[in-house]
Amino acid sequence: MDISDPEIEFDGNGLCSHCHRYDSLVRDLVDRATRAERVGEFNTIVDRIKQAGKGKPYDCIIGLSGGVDSTYLAWQAKQQGLRLLAVHFDSGWNSELAVHNIESTVKTLNLDLQTYVVDWEEMRDLQLAFFRASVANCDIPTDHAFPAVLYREAAAHGIRCVLSGSNYATEFILPTSWGYQSGDRRHLNDIYRKFGTQSLKHYPSIGFVAQYFWYPYVKRISTVKLLNYLPYIKSEAKQLISAELDWRDYGGKHHESVFTRFFQSYYLPVKFGYDKRRAHLSSLINSGQLDRETALDELSRPPFDARLIAQDKSFVARKLGISDQEFDQIVSQPGRPYSEFASHDFLFRIGPRIKRVFLPL
Repeated sequence: MDISDPEIEFDGNGLCSHCHRYDSLVRDLVDRATRAERVGEFNTIVDRIKQAGKGKPYDCIIGLSGGVDSTYLAWQAKQQGLRLLAVHFDSGWNSELAVHNIESTVKTLNLDLQTYVVDWEEMRDLQLAFFRASVANCDIPTDHAFPAVLYREAAAHGIRCVLSGSNYATEFILPTSWGYQSGDRRHLNDIYRKFGTQSLKHYPSIGFVAQYFWYPYVKRISTVKLLNYLPYIKSEAKQLISAELDWRDYGGKHHESVFTRFFQSYYLPVKFGYDKRRAHLSSLINSGQLDRETALDELSRPPFDARLIAQDKSFVARKLGISDQEFDQIVSQPGRPYSEFASHDFLFRIGPRIKRVFLPL
């Protein structure tokens, strides 16, 4: 990590605030999981999920994107005998490889799959609004809707557990300043009100109260991050799902989506100077899966292939319904901080802290 994160701090030994936060919050949890010392907790949670699912068609629901984390999680859950309902949110940006990986996983594991196809005209207008707002996190429209769909489907099927592939070992570090978190409906609505051109009648959204109170305490639906209880080595997970599920690598984190590949490889580093590889590699270094020299070697190479990104940029512009020239003008505008738009930032800052009082990491 470096000062492209404006909020970073370094101590006298050169250790940054992200590493200190990792040490204080999750290092012991990740290390114990890597040593297989949390397997007992894992088994207890699996038993609890099965107990809650008795008499119902499914024990839990899982969001399947075609990426490493969700695919490996689906495989692990199936090995434990959990009855999964897989849900995929089709944002309109899936690569052909992502479609293959999802179909292969579902077929091999014999999973029931529900695919929610977004209203494209609404999604197109919403994503274009975020670009025109000139904020860093233009992937919010997808990242916000997916959990909204998962919670909605879980409630509709009487499912009490949402399995999440989110984990501390490979993705704990991510600067807040690099992009506002995706769960804030007030923030999304304010940007759309100022830069959108229609109304969001079908787009799935979820507010703070629903996320932190309605679903977890009224509907009693919990989100479980099972990978935090297992030895989770990303390279080994890739080898396993490639062999077992015919999964094929995308060449980058979250590159199963053409939009996210363009957003992370080009838009963020070119417009804002944010290279998300720094955060992803730093998490792997802290969890002992990568050495710093190898990470620095990777960072010495450009974040994108020039020919591929030129194709992606034209493709994204066409899908958004604008010319390449207009898109270049939008990208070249000065970036704006998320704080210029309405949000529930304070609530989302204290929400996880309150949650940790009642729910274990």
